[in-house]
Amino acid sequence: MTTTSGTIHPSALMLGLHRGVVELKAFFREWDAVVFTFALPVVTLALLGSLISGVYDGSDVTSAQYLAPSMIAAGISAVTFVNLGTGIANDREDGTLKRLRGAPMPPVAYFLGKTVQTMVVVAAEIVLLLAVGMILFDLRLPADPARWLTFGWVLLLGVTACSLLGIAVSSVIRSARSAGAVTQLPYLVLAFVSGIFFTPVSALPQPLLVLGSVFPLKWMAQGFRSALLPDTILSAEVVRDWEHGRTALILAAWCIGGLLLCLTTFRWRSRRER
Repeated sequence: MTTTSGTIHPSALMLGLHRGVVELKAFFREWDAVVFTFALPVVTLALLGSLISGVYDGSDVTSAQYLAPSMIAAGISAVTFVNLGTGIANDREDGTLKRLRGAPMPPVAYFLGKTVQTMVVVAAEIVLLLAVGMILFDLRLPADPARWLTFGWVLLLGVTACSLLGIAVSSVIRSARSAGAVTQLPYLVLAFVSGIFFTPVSALPQPLLVLGSVFPLKWMAQGFRSALLPDTILSAEVVRDWEHGRTALILAAWCIGGLLLCLTTFRWRSRRER
């Protein structure tokens, strides 16, 4: 709390939490966006999981179970990179960012509000996808706390990296009408080259494997597989190791790179107002 002329102003944290409630209400009012956000990865997992079959050599993991952690990574990426980038671009075009910038509110409160909204939607997405995996494909959740710890740090780094990239890409979007195209196309391309829709990922052609390994989605999916699947499935991976150190390093590098992009490119006003 800060005091000026005897007046107590709410802290940036409290303003951010309040802004988060506003963001959540606005998000859940748009039922078409809500349905698309949650249904796309769930339906994709259900359909692809039903179409593929088989058990990997030396393991009791099925192809559908192998797909589930990758779809969790894809769902998180859609919520952060696609939805966040599109949402901020819309806020910029309709003047929301301009009004908030002129209000007696620290800029960080706006981003805290987006963070609250993103984390709530991400949590709901994860629960839904895990439920689909368990109910339809007998996905077994790990009992080892160390695996859940792995899931946690991969989630934290992955959400941070993809969110920062979503904020950065919002400045590239010229109008709200083009927001979907600007975010969806790179998202779909990265999903394919990251092996999201392939079981196993090692079946990807070598050039795509190399390209996908540059971006965070591949490592987020691999990290989730390492947490949710037994080590007997390692024979299906490109490298017969979960590479936790490399996963953390690359995701952290994208967090830093995304932050630098945000600091250098973020705009509060639309191009028409400059």
